[in-house]
Amino acid sequence: MGERIPTYEVITFGCQMNDHDAEVMAGMLESLGYHQASAMEEADVILINTCCVRETAENKVWGLLGRLVRLKNKNRHLIIGVAGCMTQQPEVAHKIKNRFPQVDLILGTHNLHRLPALLQEARQSRETVVELWNGAGAVVEDLPVRRTPGVRAWVNITYGCNNFCTYCIVPYVRGRERSRRPEDILREIRSLVVDGFREVTLLGQNVNSYGKDLDPPATFARLLEAINAIPDLWRIRFTTSHPRDFNQELIDTIARLQKVCEHIHLPVQAGSSRILKLMNRGYDRNYYLDLVERIRRAIPGVALTTDIMVGFPGEREEDFADTMDLVERVRFDGAFTFVYNPRPGTPAARMPHQVPEDIKSERIQRLIARQNEISLALNQDRVGRTEEVLVEGESKTNPALLSGRTRTNRLVVFPGSPELAGKLVDVFITGARLTHLEGKINAAG
Repeated sequence: MGERIPTYEVITFGCQMNDHDAEVMAGMLESLGYHQASAMEEADVILINTCCVRETAENKVWGLLGRLVRLKNKNRHLIIGVAGCMTQQPEVAHKIKNRFPQVDLILGTHNLHRLPALLQEARQSRETVVELWNGAGAVVEDLPVRRTPGVRAWVNITYGCNNFCTYCIVPYVRGRERSRRPEDILREIRSLVVDGFREVTLLGQNVNSYGKDLDPPATFARLLEAINAIPDLWRIRFTTSHPRDFNQELIDTIARLQKVCEHIHLPVQAGSSRILKLMNRGYDRNYYLDLVERIRRAIPGVALTTDIMVGFPGEREEDFADTMDLVERVRFDGAFTFVYNPRPGTPAARMPHQVPEDIKSERIQRLIARQNEISLALNQDRVGRTEEVLVEGESKTNPALLSGRTRTNRLVVFPGSPELAGKLVDVFITGARLTHLEGKINAAG
């Protein structure tokens, strides 16, 4: 019998940036000879990639750590590591170390590339290895990435954020904005196309400000043009966009480039100009509504999705009414809605007039109910139309069906042969639900 192959499990919380970081963690572990475990209980190394943007994500991490400690009590050779945005906060890292001394390794967001060396150190140390960097250094290129085979891939173009919205912890845990060089991004995407990926989603806390820190400076619009020219790449998406930096040049470029999909995620956060000012968002209600009008005029049929926060400190009923009115005016295709919860270290956490939990709960229920009605109605408008769908494979909820996404990022399920995975097909839409469309392949599709 050969030597047993070591195994790993990476558990991640939060946004697409964290999901991609998890792919890098997995890639580094596999470069060390690890294979992904078939079950968490069988792993030799378990890494938790944390998020601190929402309190609920933090609470899940604390609960998971309790379960992993019990697992380690049964397997003393298990290595437990915690990384990500939570641990980039030194006080949280120390809390993890003190509360769960069974954790072997704690690292932050700035030194992810140090994982192999730190893992080796953790194996040899009798105490928890903690390494947190105060600031982010230069972007580290060519780290191994373990992507799930398929047709869609995430590609980071920036790291960090310069906006300092008063509610947001991201600039403090991800650092100031750093852009990757265009040639590095293009090289990665060309490699992905060779590997069979046909759609890329460009990631950044604010993709619109891409390139301002480079020498010479670059722009997101010019980057999109260069990516659009890559042969055999079919679709380009990006997230997330800051309304303040969504200029007319970018609108016109998106409208002109055939591969850039007609879907824009444009977080508004609130419909009240007074609350937007308290949030330090850098725009007001009228600016946002005008931006939406300009985007829709240039890009017919574009789908707009957004983020909306309820219960920001000082939010009055009339402010929430402004948010509901903006939702009515824009008619978003979808929205990520959430209640404000204080993030320690942010200005908003120290603001007066914190909104009571019962009021926040009542308001968000109203918002969700109305947005769901709008989303369903917009999906129902697609019935009877033919949509171009990039087939991803079997549906996750019904393996007897295929699933894929339209250019406007709507999920579609339909009967078809598994051999269609990775292909573009024309699907006639026969039904609509809140979360997806239903259809059948056109005879000519």
